[in-house]
Amino acid sequence: MTPDPAWRLSLNQATTRPLRLEQVVRCCAEAGLQGIGLWRESVDEAGTQRAARLVRRAGLTVTSLCRGGFLTDATSAGRAAAIEDNRRAIEQAALVGAPVLVLVCGGVPAGSRDLAGARQMVSDGIAELVADAKAHGVRLAIEPLHPMFCADRSVVSTLAQALAMADRFPSALVGVMLDAYHVWWDPDLDDSLAQAGQRLAGFQLSDWVLPLPADTLLGRGHIGDGCIDFRGLDSAMRTAGYDGWTEVEIFNEAVWKAPGRQTLQTVVERYRLHVASPGAP
Repeated sequence: MTPDPAWRLSLNQATTRPLRLEQVVRCCAEAGLQGIGLWRESVDEAGTQRAARLVRRAGLTVTSLCRGGFLTDATSAGRAAAIEDNRRAIEQAALVGAPVLVLVCGGVPAGSRDLAGARQMVSDGIAELVADAKAHGVRLAIEPLHPMFCADRSVVSTLAQALAMADRFPSALVGVMLDAYHVWWDPDLDDSLAQAGQRLAGFQLSDWVLPLPADTLLGRGHIGDGCIDFRGLDSAMRTAGYDGWTEVEIFNEAVWKAPGRQTLQTVVERYRLHVASPGAP
């Protein structure tokens, strides 16, 4: 029998945000998905130990935990608090069995225009966390975000920037999370992917759809609804050596209002149609 090309597909919880964890894992199992990317808020709500049991009993693999980061702050006290929060996130990732903690690095601190200084804060913050990551067997994954989020969410905007930051540290401890929505536009993406190699720690998908909403954070669509060449990007990832899970992570009010089973069905169908090579293992 030809293997299902969706076998390596994972649902990031953000895609079904209104659902409680027990509902999400049930929908994933019913849809035939084998992976799930968890969010800390949902894990906190369920309780970390219970969350781990729910996922395990459903036969799912935790592919990532979202999110750590936000390491930029105008005050030393704020930066110290962020480090402690990230240490808790690393511990929680280990407890739920997530191999990767996704880092949304943080924007330019309030009242500042020092972009280079903010990026240094991110690098310094990661340096403070690598020992914790090693102790708990969790890999930190720097996620570059589209430049429109540079001011408030991430001063790391390209894969090249993320790789340069990660290169300070062992690849087993610090890698990069590639989110198609955030990097598809980058003219240097192919060259950066060719250099990424073992730094690739995760792969997330959602489409770039127009018009963008007033809250641009919620502008992602289902695979195939926009303009991203997912099959080409998936091929480039695999050529670069990535052989891990692919998460679908959609922030969209209309998707959140749809029934969970319908959303999961669409996720799987669109992945098969627009991403996976027919007959691929």
